[in-house]
Amino acid sequence: MVQVSIVVPCFNESEVLGVFHETLVTALEPVGATFEICYVDDGSTDRTTALLRELAGAEPRVRYTSFSRNFGKESAMLAGMRMSRGAAVVLMDADLQHPPEFVPRMLELHQHGYDQVIAQRDRAHEGALRTALCRAYYRLVRRCMNVEIVNGAGDFRLLSRRAVDSLLSLPESNRFSKGLFSWIGFDTVSFTYENVQRAAGQSKWSGRHLLNYGIDGLLSFNSRPLRLAIHTGLWLFLSALLYALWIIANAVLDGVETPGYATLITAVVALSGIQLATLGVIGEYVGRIYDESKRRPHYVVRETDESPAALASGLSLEPAGQARPET
Repeated sequence: MVQVSIVVPCFNESEVLGVFHETLVTALEPVGATFEICYVDDGSTDRTTALLRELAGAEPRVRYTSFSRNFGKESAMLAGMRMSRGAAVVLMDADLQHPPEFVPRMLELHQHGYDQVIAQRDRAHEGALRTALCRAYYRLVRRCMNVEIVNGAGDFRLLSRRAVDSLLSLPESNRFSKGLFSWIGFDTVSFTYENVQRAAGQSKWSGRHLLNYGIDGLLSFNSRPLRLAIHTGLWLFLSALLYALWIIANAVLDGVETPGYATLITAVVALSGIQLATLGVIGEYVGRIYDESKRRPHYVVRETDESPAALASGLSLEPAGQARPET
């Protein structure tokens, strides 16, 4: 019986993977719990897959799955949770920004009955601009979204088996895990740790990726942008009506000429911009409906060391060296 599963998504982490694995095993062995480490290679282009193959061959507690291409971290975490067999599952990154030495503390808090234990990082060592933007984003999220998302609470967390099963039961294709973690509920506790820099390599999260991820979060758990478009349209209609009445009153009472070209161009440009923005919001939601309707798999497996027996637990993977779509 596996007590703890560690799920580790990887993307081009060959520079740090060996150090991470040694650090993680060193942190887990004194705990005395039986554990497994489930690595998911998210279509790496470096030696990550080869290193995982070596680790799995040398260490029976290591299992791995490699995607046919880069499907994104959300898909990698999903695959890792499907691989996991432990009563508790820890999600963490391989770049050592999620310090393995905090895993025993998470397990200790789990023993007190918590289904989610969140390791929440502070914003130390981050640039002032990024910190300010993150705070503004989370303030916006708290006002707009239907779930609670805390600044600094990321994917580094422990989930009980029933929490993992609840996440795996959700069928949606567009997954925003931060929101899903909050949506499923259960008893949750968190602790804060100092932000740690990457041990090696470069972050895969550029400004553009972070912006798109933030937009995904805003659209995944609420329809308020659509409601905002309705409110904006109503306010513009009311403002235009009042402005028209004001122009008519001035023309009738004072003989003031009706404003001409500049006013017209300003109104046309403003309304056109609002219409395009509104169409963009609607298009995002329609696109998500389209993606959901296609029901494509979340990822395609290129290589794995999973056995056919895993099919009985819902993990539809083929033996190593073969690829099979996974839904």
